Amino acid sequence: MELNLSSIHKIGFGGGCHWCTEAVFQFLKGVVKVEQGWIASKEKDNYFSEAVIVTYNATLISLEDLIEIHLYTHKSTSNHSMRMKYRSAIYYFFEEQKMKSLYKIDSLQSLFEEKIITKVLPFETFKASREEIQNYYQKNPRKPFCEKYINPKLDLLLKKYTLFVDSKKIIHSKKSKNEKFKIENNE
Repeated sequence: MELNLSSIHKIGFGGGCHWCTEAVFQFLKGVVKVEQGWIASKEKDNYFSEAVIVTYNATLISLEDLIEIHLYTHKSTSNHSMRMKYRSAIYYFFEEQKMKSLYKIDSLQSLFEEKIITKVLPFETFKASREEIQNYYQKNPRKPFCEKYINPKLDLLLKKYTLFVDSKKIIHSKKSKNEKFKIENNE
């Protein structure tokens, strides 16, 4: 299958730990690349906050679907004490993404008990994480952090967004009381 470059887009997402956000988006069909690091916006949000840049094929997954998945896989209604480090945000690269993001958040608000606090901000700059912590879940799926924080997000992804999960990248199976994930190496 030939890749149509006009359907390849980028969007930034921040919300929780960038290891968690990175893992969620890496397992989706249509996601070409996930860059983990810190994003800064403009004006009062010009400080760096943990985030990812998602490069995706819009013919395989829509921006609206990515936004919905993002809102459900982090605490998008919680204004907790770590919001400076973990800003809940969608970082747009062009105006159409801004409008789609605002509309999608508004259309989903009634499905949440609390107000969605996720900001829609212009992308300004990105600083990549050091190489040794990139692709954290792929390298460390059995680490306690992954089992405690990332696996529940992947479980939600598999239950609520099954059609979007790339089965070549993730296999879900039950083991004992906890649900575990087996990662296939596609290299």
